Amino acid sequence: MTDTGNIFDIRSDEAFERAALELFRRQAVECPPYREYLSLIGVETDRVDSWRKIPYLPIELFKTHDVYCGDREPEIVFTSSATTGMTPSRHPMRSLALYEEAFRASFRTFYGDPARWSLYALLPNYLRRKGSSLVYMADRLIGDCGSGGFYLDDHEALLRDMAADPKPKILLGVSYALWELAEKHAPKLHDTVVMETGGMKGYREELPKEEFHAILCRAFGVAEIHSEYGMAELTSQAYSAGNNRFRCPSWMRVTTRDINDPFDLLPAGTRGGMNIADLANRWSCAFIETQDAGRVFHDGSFEIEGRIDHAEIRGCNLLVQ
Repeated sequence: MTDTGNIFDIRSDEAFERAALELFRRQAVECPPYREYLSLIGVETDRVDSWRKIPYLPIELFKTHDVYCGDREPEIVFTSSATTGMTPSRHPMRSLALYEEAFRASFRTFYGDPARWSLYALLPNYLRRKGSSLVYMADRLIGDCGSGGFYLDDHEALLRDMAADPKPKILLGVSYALWELAEKHAPKLHDTVVMETGGMKGYREELPKEEFHAILCRAFGVAEIHSEYGMAELTSQAYSAGNNRFRCPSWMRVTTRDINDPFDLLPAGTRGGMNIADLANRWSCAFIETQDAGRVFHDGSFEIEGRIDHAEIRGCNLLVQ
């Protein structure tokens, strides 16, 4: 398998299983934090015979360790956004070509050829810092679309340019910036997909998704709010076309775990912590135990219900101590 290998050709559960087990066995040897974690929890890699039995690395380790198994210096290190005093996550990206192939393939899966769209990005807090994978992705997709652009705080220019654009449009915005646009202007948008990518992070009060999306729908005159689910620690993205129901590209799977026992996977429809297998994380760790809570449904789609309240968690992450 090359940097941009055949994971993007996965079309069946069997193909995903084979690729996941191959990648797990390599990363269990070549990714030092993952190798140490597997040793501490007593996992014998040759006994792992199903992708559902693969242990997931706690996402906090991207803040404290170099989660990397590349055979050369990474081309870039993406970092997460962090509030004052918090340590951001670091994701060394060995191959930008792999990252670009992943986000383009995922976008095409759910929205088709980028050239038919214009992409307008309202990502003020991301634009003000370095190392954002979201800004990198949006920049390249704007180029693929051939129209659109980034807008910091100039709402008037954004709305003027969108109104003059005859193409179908995607307005991609961080949550608090979309809310601000809705409150100040309440523009009725035409031929436009409004897509939020999370990110209140202390800028505005946190609302239940259903309530927040209803506010945006009324302000923008649209029936649904789409969403993009991604993070600095991942290479791939999932998308929702409404109702907070996300779907993954074929090389990505989501499961839920018991919040107090991370090794107990839960049945479909049960609320728990979210585990993500992203096979495009070829040069870091593809199997991540996130801090998001939600549900996974029988068809593999999932919904996010918020962040895990750490007061609920009685366990601990061995390598973070």
